[in-house]
Amino acid sequence: MTSATIHPTAIVGSGAKLGSEVKVGPFCIIGDNVVLHDNVELVSHVTIDGHTEIGAGSRIFPFASVGHEPQDRKYAGEASRLEIGERCVIREAVTINPGTAAGGGMLTKIGNDCLLMASAHVAHDCILGNNVIMANYVGLAGHVLVGDNVTFGGMAVVHQFTRVGPHAFIGAQSMIDGDVIPYGMALGNRASLAGLNLVGLKRRKFDREAIHRLRAAYRMIFASEGTLRERVEDAAELFKNDALVQDVVKFIGAASDRPILIPRNGHTPE
Repeated sequence: MTSATIHPTAIVGSGAKLGSEVKVGPFCIIGDNVVLHDNVELVSHVTIDGHTEIGAGSRIFPFASVGHEPQDRKYAGEASRLEIGERCVIREAVTINPGTAAGGGMLTKIGNDCLLMASAHVAHDCILGNNVIMANYVGLAGHVLVGDNVTFGGMAVVHQFTRVGPHAFIGAQSMIDGDVIPYGMALGNRASLAGLNLVGLKRRKFDREAIHRLRAAYRMIFASEGTLRERVEDAAELFKNDALVQDVVKFIGAASDRPILIPRNGHTPE
């Protein structure tokens, strides 16, 4: 605990490991198996328990509950883990649960530079990539996989075992009960695919021609003729040298417990 600053009202377990320049604010409680890396800050009233590791430079705000046992009746007290990456911001009343032994690999993991706004929830066995933004009251059920650079609008919820591909955008108040393709945009309750996340792609400075090719592939894959499998195979061949299209093709072809979200009423991107 060398060079850590701990408020006198905080309770830190004897086995906890705190890096340099860690700040533990008033009324925080840290369990015996918690690891806080350098420059982590717990503002106040934060509780962290379980086999939980918080990456360097992350900040956690009041009344967040991190690493407490999962909300899963199958959980039997196994020493599962929670890993949170570097420079993450976890706002007020966020709840994040560790993994389970029931097909979850015993791990919940959040990447680097993620922002979880107030009252968001990450359930057991979720895996989140880097630069994920979850707005207020977003809820991820168990075993959800989220790629890098995904943004969730406020009060969106995601069904268990669902995948959300990299650079996708989930609209506010959407209920996601199927897989969302990389670079896709999903809206509604129940949600459907509403085109590509063109705003996000442009903000992240994707090549203009690459975006045009992705739009053409989207129209091909979600056209009305033939089967989805046939259209995906056609797109894979026609755009075999295009990295973005191949991301979508591989995502659709991968095994999943959930269906792929498709457009409603033949919607195509602008």
